[in-house]
Amino acid sequence: MRLRKVKNALDKLKDNPQYFIDSPLAYKGKWSSLFQNQNPIHIEIGCGKGSFIKELANRNPSINYLAIEKYDSVLLRALEKVETEQLDNLRLILLDATLLEECFEVGEISRIYINFSDPWPKYAHRKRRLTYASFLESYKRILTEAGEIFQKTDNRKLFEFSLESFSQNGWVLSNISLDLHKDDDEENIMTEFEEKWSKLGPIYRLEARKSR
Repeated sequence: MRLRKVKNALDKLKDNPQYFIDSPLAYKGKWSSLFQNQNPIHIEIGCGKGSFIKELANRNPSINYLAIEKYDSVLLRALEKVETEQLDNLRLILLDATLLEECFEVGEISRIYINFSDPWPKYAHRKRRLTYASFLESYKRILTEAGEIFQKTDNRKLFEFSLESFSQNGWVLSNISLDLHKDDDEENIMTEFEEKWSKLGPIYRLEARKSR
């Protein structure tokens, strides 16, 4: 899908400091002070246009949420969704997933959501997949002792790769679904991508926890 570039997107993000964090690396180890509480912090890597994490924040006011996206034009669309609401427990970050450990301290995050990430189908590009071993090691370090990852994808090959990668790198898998919508999970919150494309095929889902 072609990304539509929005002129001056970054400047527009910076115009709304209520939600957009302009210098996220400065908050490493200090995110609780930003939210002014000790509530758990959950992050979504690749938040897209923000519908998923906005709904999570609405449903769970006792959890703090950070929406992470590497494209400013996409993050601006997420901002447009949330700026009309008063969500004290949600902030937006412009960040590449390779920089997570520069942004978060060891054990600072309780849960990570990875929804419909780029499958990078070519074998030569496998290290870019967000469930590749190097990413999983980074997640382990920023997650709490009981930290967990929730993943959803419509790409079966990526899902199979993820199952293998988690299993081989010291994670405990649970709540695996090969057709999430058929399972009729009432707590499932759909992303924009999921709403648009789920009728074309099954949605795969898993939960992975750090092994002790």
